[in-house]
Amino acid sequence: MAKRLQPWLPFEWIVALRFLREGRLQTLFIIVGVAIGVGVIVFMSALLAGLQGNFIRRVLSAQAHIQLLPPQQVTRALRPVTPTEQPGAIIQPPLQRIKSIDQWQAVAAQVRAMPEVLVVSPLASGSALVLRGNASRAISLNGIAPEQYFRIVDLRDKLLRGHANISGSDILIGSDLATDLGVDVGDKLRVSTGSSGNVASTLSITGIFDLGNKGANLRSSFVTLHTAQSLLGLPGGVTSLDVTVRDVYAAERIAQTIAASHGVEADSWIKSSAQFFSAISAQTTANTAIRFFVGLSVAFGIASVLVVVVVQKSREIGILRAMGISQGQILRIFLLQGGLLGLGGSLLGSAIGASALLLWQRYARNADGTPLFPLVFDPQLFALALLLATLTGLIAAFAPALRAARLDPVVAIRG
Repeated sequence: MAKRLQPWLPFEWIVALRFLREGRLQTLFIIVGVAIGVGVIVFMSALLAGLQGNFIRRVLSAQAHIQLLPPQQVTRALRPVTPTEQPGAIIQPPLQRIKSIDQWQAVAAQVRAMPEVLVVSPLASGSALVLRGNASRAISLNGIAPEQYFRIVDLRDKLLRGHANISGSDILIGSDLATDLGVDVGDKLRVSTGSSGNVASTLSITGIFDLGNKGANLRSSFVTLHTAQSLLGLPGGVTSLDVTVRDVYAAERIAQTIAASHGVEADSWIKSSAQFFSAISAQTTANTAIRFFVGLSVAFGIASVLVVVVVQKSREIGILRAMGISQGQILRIFLLQGGLLGLGGSLLGSAIGASALLLWQRYARNADGTPLFPLVFDPQLFALALLLATLTGLIAAFAPALRAARLDPVVAIRG
């Protein structure tokens, strides 16, 4: 076999392959061990990535990544109080009234021009009272520009009945509010607000939606932007701008940039859902820890096998050194063995991980037969697993290879 490989393989490769072939059982065990480790890393990484992606999709499908708001009103003292004076009055923050973003069209155009931003949608939001006969309920009235807002929160996918094509006299309400008031698509509702002299309007229900949250289904309602502006006393104004970005994990950084350059308050989903983001970060940390300790066990397994090979092959190593083989060549022989063990194990482990993912996707189902969450077979994950396993094999082989290279030929031959 060596003679057949010799014409086109370097000397180090011939010796490394021969050592691996002569210790078939050891080679098989370490490749299987590496394969199991790589399979666990691939399976857990893809599983946790799919789980995190599913959580983020569920949370962000009903809200914007960033919400731009007008700056809060503050109260300042007319003059500073000296240490010797008693304060004449208690300064309290003012009541925060419904206020429009100053020159919101210009702000929206500038934010929309940012390369990280996908969609900017205006929103006029405030409290209102909905009346049906003798029943009345407090709701959150949201005025939207449908063609833009539906790119952020697609209410069309959340409709239970009716349609989302709203005009000036239409309203969309949640399923729990509809049940509470005993109304359905086509019924009329009287909506009034406390602004501008208690403005009221009669609106027709065109759709009933389910946001997946009972509280939101009881409070939320959607009308056209112009209708909300009239009811809330905001002629031509908006209370916020909803923004979606390309990278959801960069939302806080982008929000700070917008706030600093446009004089508005910018709340990202990372800030407003801090506990949820902490849970996602904890999952990522746990996944990294799992991969580290699995990789460490793989490295020790490869290193222990190669140490045994150095002891077993010490006489052969001594003969090779006596024949003029350099220390560098001996070092490369054992580094090649470590790299080949890592590469072979990672190839087999990637196949095991992919098979486990396919089985999970096929048999892990919800009660209605749909998958628990979609799994993405990312080629970069498999390529990274191959690279890391091979590098781990090389690093693990360094100490045994250095020991083999430093063997004294005379001592090694005498045994």
